[in-house]
Amino acid sequence: MLNLPNILSLLRIILIPVLVLLYFLPFETATIWATIVFVFAAITDWLDGYLARKWEQTSPFGAFIDPVADKLIVVVALVMILFKTPVWYVLIPVILIIARELTVSALREWMAELGQRNIVKVSKMGKWKTTFQMVAISCLIFYKPLLGLPIFEVGVVLLYLAAWLTLQSMWNYLRAALPLLLNKA
Repeated sequence: MLNLPNILSLLRIILIPVLVLLYFLPFETATIWATIVFVFAAITDWLDGYLARKWEQTSPFGAFIDPVADKLIVVVALVMILFKTPVWYVLIPVILIIARELTVSALREWMAELGQRNIVKVSKMGKWKTTFQMVAISCLIFYKPLLGLPIFEVGVVLLYLAAWLTLQSMWNYLRAALPLLLNKA
């Protein structure tokens, strides 16, 4: 079913090649434009969920495409950042965040197969994790100092906070699913 929330999710996927292109263009303002695209995508992430709930337009397609769009744009952005800044202190949180996304996605799929989707539904901590991730990635894409603030360094600190929240939320999901994981093993 194509409604505005689902269109916003699809738009995030369509914006991925635009983000990549802008990020790697050899112009002084390229990272500014890439940051604008990423921030716009992050806003649509919040907006599509809000509208789907408010307008009661949730659907199986929306439940599928929204997390796919979120994870795709986050993973692509993290890989782009790592490509441009291949240092260990960026690599560590990138690995943690991507590993968590894969683990929780697999866990959610398995729990849905068991009819236990509610055990691993999105939590408040997951929403905080997403917020820190989006702000951190925006800072890392922007890269340059702004008004004397070291935006990239702020982004690295926020990325570590996002990675910590990522691990905490993953642990909470795994702990909630542990009885079923052990019972079905």
